[in-house]
Amino acid sequence: MSFFDRHFAHWPPGVPKALTLPRTSLYYNLEVSARRYPDKAAIVYYGSALSYARLEREAAALAGFLQQCCGVKRGDRVILYAQNSPQFIIGYYAILRADAVVVPVNPMNKSEELAHYIEDSDARVAIAAQELFKEIEPHLGKGLDHCILASYGDFLVEETDLKVPDFVRAPRLDPGRAEVMLWKDAIAADCQPGRHQAGPEDLAVLPYTSGTTGLPKGCMLSHSNLMSTIVGGCAWSQTSSEAVGLGVLPMFHLTGMQANMNIPVHLGATSVLMTRWDRDTAAELIQRYRVTGVIGITTMIVDFLANPALEKYDLSSIVRIGGGGASMPEAVAEKIEKTLGMPFLEGYGLTETSAPSHSNPVHRPKRQCAGIPYFDTDSRILDPTSFKELGPNEVGEIITRGPQVFGGYWKQEKATAEAFIEHDGHRFFRTGDLGYYDEDGYFFITDRLKRMINCSGYKVWPAEVEAMLYAHPDIQEACVISAKDPHRGETVKAVVVLKPAARGNVEAEAIVAWAREKMAAFKAPRLVEFVEALPKTATGKIFWRKLQEEENRK
Repeated sequence: MSFFDRHFAHWPPGVPKALTLPRTSLYYNLEVSARRYPDKAAIVYYGSALSYARLEREAAALAGFLQQCCGVKRGDRVILYAQNSPQFIIGYYAILRADAVVVPVNPMNKSEELAHYIEDSDARVAIAAQELFKEIEPHLGKGLDHCILASYGDFLVEETDLKVPDFVRAPRLDPGRAEVMLWKDAIAADCQPGRHQAGPEDLAVLPYTSGTTGLPKGCMLSHSNLMSTIVGGCAWSQTSSEAVGLGVLPMFHLTGMQANMNIPVHLGATSVLMTRWDRDTAAELIQRYRVTGVIGITTMIVDFLANPALEKYDLSSIVRIGGGGASMPEAVAEKIEKTLGMPFLEGYGLTETSAPSHSNPVHRPKRQCAGIPYFDTDSRILDPTSFKELGPNEVGEIITRGPQVFGGYWKQEKATAEAFIEHDGHRFFRTGDLGYYDEDGYFFITDRLKRMINCSGYKVWPAEVEAMLYAHPDIQEACVISAKDPHRGETVKAVVVLKPAARGNVEAEAIVAWAREKMAAFKAPRLVEFVEALPKTATGKIFWRKLQEEENRK
């Protein structure tokens, strides 16, 4: 077999099986849309619109500032630390216009976690939102030379009756530090950037992910990698510039980045942004702006459908709803079809695959299914021990190759080598996920080869959480596993051995509270169990799998 094609019989009608990708940078997509649709709303933010002409103008001005006042050069990494907002999109495209590399950081990360992203990426400059300043301040002058500080409220220019979070409306913060330049001043400087030089194979984004060991690793995604799933997303759903998307998924994450930002910019479509999820506001925005597409995670959709006031909203403009991150429960999928009259389209992808490597065909989706391999994508199932290729309905590790697959892990040659495998004359990425494909060529995810916890679509890597727990003065040993959670699907549980002097004197709630201060809320253990000793393997390593199996039996 030279290419997996079992699914071609169920390919969406009228959609090509292969795509010719533009040989341009992502920034060029914004430039084209700004020329085509200068006065059209690129972004609607709590009732205030930002045109494509202004979006491009401000991105170019900020790019010039990065180059001239912050010393950013081609290939430099720049931290982008903000929630969904006009500033995130402008900042993202400004970094690309400066020929630099976006390092998107989850705004839930705390200062201690942020340190790794700064140090590992060698970033000297950050664009940050002001509510996160307390987390970034310790790094000013100690890693970061410059920080451009943004106030979301700068873009709230129209009066609105929409529910706007207080921190979005908060007055502009000026810390009065030499390393900090306010966003409004950086834009007002109107610096002209140099000639745009980044090409398709240049590094565009360095999002961080992790495996079963060590700290998070940077995934090297080129302009071309991202372009493949941008152009692919448009062709797959046959979307036009008239699309209006609800931007609720976090854009630091690849699914939100592509679906809520890069695809709309490429099309010249409109993104209706929310900085913080609120089901009533989401429904009102759909009704008011005639939103046509919604991409969300399972917990978000469940909350949206549970709204007792949902019937009062006109949701008839929606023509497509989908998402990924966690399988959509059968009962919820049925409710979506009953409420909206359409199926929930599930997909599958990883940070390493620029979001989708598989997606359900619009005309023939299956439930609890990852979908079929995307454009120009070859996926197989291998026995994880023998590496023999398996057939239909045989469970093994999913391996993938295609134009969206990343170049490797930043400064991690060994991890990069381990992430790929030669098979059937080609280099495939090892996803670390276990699954199978059926007779029709649809893929299903059954388990994880890697040790990862999926909390409402957020990936939590136990080794990272354990490393931080060991900083607690009363913890002797810790093992992090997943526990069942009726709302989040899975939640983080820490099995802890306390130091002798602390035994009987420390409450589990105190450990939970400490962890929430030190790490992002989705990572922090919600459950803590104290034990006398942790099980060990023959080599003396903590036997996490035994603890996980015991938890699964509860």
